[in-house]
This record gives sequence, structure tokens and C-alpha cells, in this order.
Amino acid sequence: MSETAVPVTTLASTSASASSLNTRGRGARISLGALQIVLGLFYAFASALPKLIAHPSAAEAFDKLGWGSTGMYLIGALELAGGLALLVPLLSSVAAVALGALMVGAFVVNVTVVHGPYVATPLILILPLALIAWARRDRTTELVRWVRRRV
Repeated sequence: MSETAVPVTTLASTSASASSLNTRGRGARISLGALQIVLGLFYAFASALPKLIAHPSAAEAFDKLGWGSTGMYLIGALELAGGLALLVPLLSSVAAVALGALMVGAFVVNVTVVHGPYVATPLILILPLALIAWARRDRTTELVRWVRRRV
């Protein structure tokens, strides 16, 4: 056997491990996409909608903060925009970062002003948002290139 010849068993095991990695990578992409859809729908419907339709619970919370309806509509619009942007491949990473920043603000407000029972919710939401932002970071590069071409 010459030095350049590769045994058949090595090729087979290399092919099997590549196939296994491909399957795991595909599963991870599908899971990440499903997570983006779930979070996008959560932000659009469960979080933004009550604020945008001025549901009494949302209005009461923002009145307690002293932000009134303007703050409620602004936060609702930001959550709706972020939730929808999570569903757009080119915007997904930037949307995750923006929603993460919004959740940091929500956490600070919950700790310092509201002292409510949902203080951990923003922290819990930051984790999947950080995962999406990191996993889709190549999309941010694409977005920057696209914007630079347009300018």
C-alpha cells in the first residue's frame, strides 16, 4: 500500500462521521428556527398585542410606572417590530440583540420600580435571544454588507 492510498475503512468512517455531523447540524438549524418562530410569535402576540390594544392589565402597569399610554405603545411597538424581525432571516441576529437589550431594561425596571413577581421573566428570555444572536451572527455581517452596498 502506498502512502497516498487511503484505506477504505478510513473513508467509510470519515463519511459516517461527516453524515452524523450533517444530521446534527441540520437538527440544530431546525431547532434554532423553531425557537425563533416561537419567540417571534411570543413577542408579537403575547407581549406586544396587549400593549398595542391597551389591555387593562398593560395600561395599569404602565400607569403605575408613570409612563402612561405613550410608554405602553412605544414598548409594544418595539416588541412587535422585534418579534417580526426575528422571523426575517437577514434581521434575526440584530432583532435578538435589540430584544435582549429591551429585556435588560425590563429587568432593571422590574427590580428597581415594580418589585413584581415576574422579575425573572426578562432574564429567562435573554438566554434564547443570546443564543439566536450568536448562532445567526453571520446574518449581521450579511446585513452590514447589504446596507453598505445601498449607501
